[in-house]
Amino acid sequence: MIDWSEYAKFFAGLVAIVNPVGAIPVFIALTESQSPEERRHTGMRSALSVALVLGTALVMGDALLRFFGITIASFRVGGGFLIMLISISMMHGTHGRVRQTEEEALDAAVRDSVAVVPLGIPFLAGPGAISSIILFSQRADSPAHYGILVGEILVVSLLVWGCFRAAPFVEKTLGRTGINVVTRIMGLIMASIGVEFIASGLRQLFPGLN
Repeated sequence: MIDWSEYAKFFAGLVAIVNPVGAIPVFIALTESQSPEERRHTGMRSALSVALVLGTALVMGDALLRFFGITIASFRVGGGFLIMLISISMMHGTHGRVRQTEEEALDAAVRDSVAVVPLGIPFLAGPGAISSIILFSQRADSPAHYGILVGEILVVSLLVWGCFRAAPFVEKTLGRTGINVVTRIMGLIMASIGVEFIASGLRQLFPGLN
């Protein structure tokens, strides 16, 4: 028998971990040099990235990590360092400043990489969300169980897309000065998140640090 309360709790926890609302200022900051159409494209790709990463974690995350000999702790440390690098640029206001011409194919690659990394992973679909999916998926082994989890992942991805679609309204409300302030504040917050990821991973890797 399906315990819907457990799935509801898991969904609420997954939304809290992914935190699409809290990612709006980061999305605005990382896409400030993009046109509205490019920003919509980036938002869509970020949402798809979240769905693909979490879906992969659901189906084969545990086996994939074991195959490469990667632990969740190591994933946390690596993701933390990546977030730290991005946050340093944000605090200095240098993210997205190196811009190529539209004729350069590299420009499209750079825009897509922002959608997937760091927005899609590890900021949204990070170690916390991935580990939660892997752990909860092991509670049952029925098609209904996996079907419900797939549905919850899709709903979370739609929430990410909806929040990023609302980014222009947020940007218009804050204005350029407000965006610049939010960019640096979010850079500091992202740095703190990165430190937490690194510290949490190191505590798991080296229990003696506790």
